[in-house]
Formats: sequence, structure tokens, C-alpha cells
Amino acid sequence: MKSSFAHGLAALLAVATLAPSTGCQSVYYATMEKFGVEKRDLLKRAVVNARDEQKEAQVEFKDALTRMKEMYGAQGSALESKYGKLKSDLDSCTAQAGDVRKRINDMDKVANDLFVEWEKEIGQFSNPTFASESRRQLSETRSRYSQLASALRSAESRMDPVLKSLTEHVLFLKHNLNAAAIASLKGEATQITSQIDSLLQQMNASIAEADAFIKTLQ
Repeated sequence: MKSSFAHGLAALLAVATLAPSTGCQSVYYATMEKFGVEKRDLLKRAVVNARDEQKEAQVEFKDALTRMKEMYGAQGSALESKYGKLKSDLDSCTAQAGDVRKRINDMDKVANDLFVEWEKEIGQFSNPTFASESRRQLSETRSRYSQLASALRSAESRMDPVLKSLTEHVLFLKHNLNAAAIASLKGEATQITSQIDSLLQQMNASIAEADAFIKTLQ
């Protein structure tokens, strides 16, 4: 029995590594359902993943902001060290933004597949009361999901302008790594700070939306 369970668990973990966007959706869903994992469960997992990526992105952007502020108090050789760390933080922000975008795309795919399946299954009811109630629940879930997706996309779309400003800021520092040049950038740094603060607030709102949606699936 232990051997069968181990083989089953190994199969589940192997299939779970297949992203729904790889073209193996039907195999992925069918295998997961054999282990009692329905699309509703997969959607919840996808929302959790998207939310957690947003949280990771918050950390990365906060770190970049902190590092940028530290540069204005640095002198001499310390500037090189601070710059290297800021560049590293920028790279992390860029990579994390890509991860956030992928998680949201994966979430959308699972949600759309769930809603299509749900719509088809409503047609299997011969009892009009069951059909009506199921259709109402589908409509409510779609509406809540649309609100969640909009919040996540809104936060995600704000990352690109911030990354563009931060990238240009870091590039200028690379070309002019001296105290005078850094002092001249204080005005730009204030603008970037405002952009990042606004982004973090938007992310907080989208994370709250994700938490609220997850509760409806429990």
C-alpha cells in the first residue's frame, strides 16, 4: 500500500509541474482530478501563487528603494558598493515583475477553463432549480474573479513605468558614479520614490482582493 501511495504521489507531483499554458491542459486537469483536485482547487492555488508573487515583488521594490536612498549618503569608494547592490536589486525587480506577469496569466487560464467547464455542466441539469442556482453562483464567481483580475492587472501594469524610471536612473549612475552626479539626481529620486510608493499601495489593494477571493473558494 505504501508503494502504491508513493507511486501515486510521485505521479501527482510530476503532473503538477506542467503549467496549464504548455498545451497539456487536458492531461493536466484529468490527472489532477484523479487525485481529487478539481479546477476550483487549482484556481485557488493559482490565485495564492499570484498573490504571493505580488508580495515578493513588494519586497524587491522596497529593497531597491532603500538601496537608492542609501546612495545619497555614500561617499567615495562606498558609492561603487552601493551602486552594485542597487543594480542587483533592479535585476531582481525586473525578474520578479516577469514572475508576477506569468502567475497572473496562469491564473487567468485556469479561471477561464473553470468557467467554460462550469457553463457546460449547467446544461446537464434537468432540474431547473439546480440549473438556475448553479448559473447564479457562476455569475457571482465570475464577477468576483473579474474584480480580482482587474486589481492584479492594475498593479502589474504599474511595475513597467517604475522599472523604466529605475533602469534609467541606474544607467545614469553607471555613467556618472560620483557625488556631484548623485546629488543632481535627487529630484528624479523623489519622483521614483513616489512611483514606488504608489505601486506598493496598489499591490496592497490587489493582495487584499486576492485574500477576499480565496475565502469565497473555501
